[in-house]
Amino acid sequence: MKNLLERYGALLQEVDRWFNGCIQRHGDRIVCNRGCSACCRGLFDITILDALYLRSGIDALPEEVQRSLRLKAADRLSALTAINPSFVEPWILNRIPEDEWEELMPEEDETPCLLLAEDGSCLVYGQRPMTCRLNGIPLFDTSGEAVMDEWCTLNFCDVDAALMEDLRHPFLDLFAQELLLFRELTRRLLGEAVSELDTFIPAAVLLDAGMIRGLRRH
Repeated sequence: MKNLLERYGALLQEVDRWFNGCIQRHGDRIVCNRGCSACCRGLFDITILDALYLRSGIDALPEEVQRSLRLKAADRLSALTAINPSFVEPWILNRIPEDEWEELMPEEDETPCLLLAEDGSCLVYGQRPMTCRLNGIPLFDTSGEAVMDEWCTLNFCDVDAALMEDLRHPFLDLFAQELLLFRELTRRLLGEAVSELDTFIPAAVLLDAGMIRGLRRH
């Protein structure tokens, strides 16, 4: 498991290098950077691979910080279970119909991420999920294909980002590598490879591999 998470960490670092390169070349057009938490609001789905990698960072925090996070996470998850009684430990979104996900993560939710410190910085910045690393600036594959249709309106607001080839990155290949790692993870934990297993950041605070193994089919 440790080796697999280290390989995923290397993949995430590739995203960071791309992002940092964009900052170096176009910093005057990018508001997003370490310390900005404007988008760290509400809930969004992350993969179990992200959740376990995130948990590795949480486990390295001081014990008093971990205790506080566990209490906050338990409260948030209890509130979600009250909304949808089927959303229970180990808090896997794919166990409920996808059309019920939206009520758990409404767009208007402005609740700050529980992993934000008082100064707005991320407590586990080095282990933050893939989505957090990709959020904010235009995502175009080297082929020119738009990987996401939207980005922060504060960034690249005066140019057509689709025409800026130096923003591009082989994202489709990167996502293919991510999927291979994810399927390897689920094969180890569940005895079979699956392509989707999602949860929320509050669940990652409490989740461990043993809980996920409990989903094995008997």
